[in-house]
Amino acid sequence: MVCCQEICSSETVLPILRSLAPITPELARWIRLRSQNLKLRQSDRQWAVDLVNHLRDSLLVFLKNSDEQPYFQSASVLNSGSYYEMVKIHNPNEFDMMLKLQSPSRLKMTELDQYHGLFYEVALSRPTRAHIRSFLLEDGLTISASKIIREMHRLVRKFISTYKVPGNSWRWVVKRKRPNSPAVTLSLLELDNGKEELLSVDVVPALEVPSSQSWPLAARAGPDVNNWLGKKTRRSLTHQTCFFVPKKPPGRNLSEAAKESWRISFSHIEKELIKTHGNKRTCCESSATKCCRKQCFKLLKCLIEGLKKRYPQELDALCSYHGKTVFLHTLSIRAQDSLWTPHHLPACFMHLLGALEGHARSGLLPHFFVPTSNLFAAPTFPRKALVFLTEALEEQRRQGLPLLMPPAPAPPLAVHSPSNSQSQPSIPNLILIDTVLLYFIIDFGRLWNRPSNSVCYT
Repeated sequence: MVCCQEICSSETVLPILRSLAPITPELARWIRLRSQNLKLRQSDRQWAVDLVNHLRDSLLVFLKNSDEQPYFQSASVLNSGSYYEMVKIHNPNEFDMMLKLQSPSRLKMTELDQYHGLFYEVALSRPTRAHIRSFLLEDGLTISASKIIREMHRLVRKFISTYKVPGNSWRWVVKRKRPNSPAVTLSLLELDNGKEELLSVDVVPALEVPSSQSWPLAARAGPDVNNWLGKKTRRSLTHQTCFFVPKKPPGRNLSEAAKESWRISFSHIEKELIKTHGNKRTCCESSATKCCRKQCFKLLKCLIEGLKKRYPQELDALCSYHGKTVFLHTLSIRAQDSLWTPHHLPACFMHLLGALEGHARSGLLPHFFVPTSNLFAAPTFPRKALVFLTEALEEQRRQGLPLLMPPAPAPPLAVHSPSNSQSQPSIPNLILIDTVLLYFIIDFGRLWNRPSNSVCYT
C-alpha cells in the first residue's frame, strides 16, 4: 500500500507544481476578487438556516412519535456538507443532514473485494430481538441497505404530507429517488410558483458503528495528519465512530451482496478537519491569525462547478468530493500555517489547482481515509474523462482561469442620430469602461454594503 504522502510527492504531481508560471498582477487581482465574491450573504444564510432547522426539528419529533416504525424513534441528526463546513459558495441553497441510526450490538463489517475498502456488507454480530430486525435479510443478521432507504423515503413522504412551512409561503416536496443515491432529497418551492427550487435538503440515513469498535482495516492507515495536526490529534480522530450510508457501488450486474452494500462515510470528521484546519490550534480564531485555506477550497469548488457546467457530459464523473480530497491531501503536505497567509492567496490557490491537475494526470487520487481506494480509477472515473479533465485544467491554468472571471460585457451601446439629421456624421460607439475596473467597482460596493455608483454614458 502506498501512503498519500508518497503519492502527493510523486513524479507525476511535482512537475505540475514546478511548472506553474509566475502569477501576473492581473491574475492575482482576479483570484482575490473572485474569492470575495463567493462569500454568502448573512441575510440569505439566516433565512435558509431557519427553514432547514425547523424542518430538521419537526422531522425528529415526527419520527420519535411514530409508533409504526420504532427503529427510527431514537434517530438523531448530524449536520454535514459544505454549508456546515463553512465552504459553501454562491448561495446557501443546499444542505445535508445525516440521520444517525444506532446498532443494538457490535457490527460485522465485511469489505467487498473489488471496491478497495469503500463498500461493505454490514451485519449484526449476533441475532437480536431489537427493532432493527425489520431491516435484516433472511439470514437474520445482515442489515439491508435497500430496506432502510425505502423506509426512509416512506417516512419522509408521510411527514411532508402534513408538515407546514413557517410563513405559509412555501412547501417542501420529496423529489424522485435518484439512482444509486443514499439520500432522500427535499425541495423547497413557492406556493404560487411551484417550479423554481429555492432550497434543497438531502436526508441520508446513516448506520452508526458503536464507538467501542475500531474502523475497518482498510481505513486504519488514514488519515495522514501526523505532520499537519499531530499524532495526538490523529489518535483522537481514529477513535471516533464512523458511519455507513446505504449506497451500492456503481455499475451493472452487481452481486447480491453488492446490491445490499453500504459505503463507509467520514463526513463528520471531514467537517472537523476543515473547520479546525490550522497547524496551530489558534488559526482563524482571531483576526490576527487568519489563513486562506478555505478561500482556496472555495475557489477550487467554483472552478470544478464551472467545468461541469461547460462540459456536463465529458466531466459527469467529476464532483466536488474530488476537490475536497485533493484539498485535504494538500493540507497534510503544506502543513505550516505560514504557508497559508491571506497575502499568499493567489499562489496557494494555484498550488492547489496544480495538485488537482497532477493527480488527474497521474490517474491516482487516494481516498483521504481509505488510501487503498483510488477515486480516479475506472470504471468510477473513466479514463477518457480523466484525460479530458487533465486537458481542461491545463487549459484553464495556461489561459489565466477564464472560468473564474465574470461574464463578458454586453455589446457596446450606440447612440443613433435623429432621423432629420442624416447628413450629420454618426456619433461613434460609446466606449465601455474596462471590464476589470467595472468588476472592481461592483465588488467594492458589495464589500462595503453600498450600491456601486451607476455608470452614465454621455
